[in-house]
Amino acid sequence: MSKKLRVLALVLLVAACGGQRDYSAPRDLDNACRILDQRPGYYRAFRATERRWGVPVAVQMAIIYQESKFVGNARTPHQYALGVIPVGRQSSAYGYSQALDGTWAEYQREQGRGRRDDIFDATDFMGWYMAQTAAELGIPLNDTENQYLAYHEGRGGYARQSYLEKAWLMRVASDLDQRAAMYDAQLHACRRG
Repeated sequence: MSKKLRVLALVLLVAACGGQRDYSAPRDLDNACRILDQRPGYYRAFRATERRWGVPVAVQMAIIYQESKFVGNARTPHQYALGVIPVGRQSSAYGYSQALDGTWAEYQREQGRGRRDDIFDATDFMGWYMAQTAAELGIPLNDTENQYLAYHEGRGGYARQSYLEKAWLMRVASDLDQRAAMYDAQLHACRRG
C-alpha cells in the first residue's frame, strides 16, 4: 500500500473514532460529586444554566436523573401493536432533558441553540423552560417537586392539575425533591454547591 493511501486510511480512522460522542451514564448516579468528577463538562453546563436562568444545579441534576439517567441520547421505548409489530415510540422525547420535538423547536426559535444530546443545550433548555414556568405559574425555581410536575405535564397540564390523577407521578416528583436535596448536600460537601 502506498504511503499516501496509508496516511489517508489513518486519518479516516482517527476521524471516525474521534467523532463519537460518549452518551453513557456516569457510574454512580446517587452521588453528585462522583457524577461531576466523571463528567466535568456537566458541572460547567449546570453552572452556566444556573447563572443564566437561576435553576439550582441540584434541581437540574435531579430532573435529568429522572428524565434520562444522564444518558445523552435517551429515547422513550418503542410501542408495539399486538405485542410484536413496532408502531413507533411513546413520544418524541429525546436527549438528556427528554425535550419533545415541538417544545424543542420553540426553544430553538427563541434561543438559537441546537442539540438535545448536548449537555449544555439540554440544561439551557431546562433552565429556559423552568424560568417560563416560574414566570407563568409562580413556581419557585428551587421547588423541584412542582417544577418537575409542570415539566412532565406541561404548564397547561399543571394548571389543570392533571398530575392529581397520576399517583405514580406524584410519588416520582416527591422522590425527585428528596434527590435534589441529597444532591445539594453532596455538592456542598465536595464544595461544588
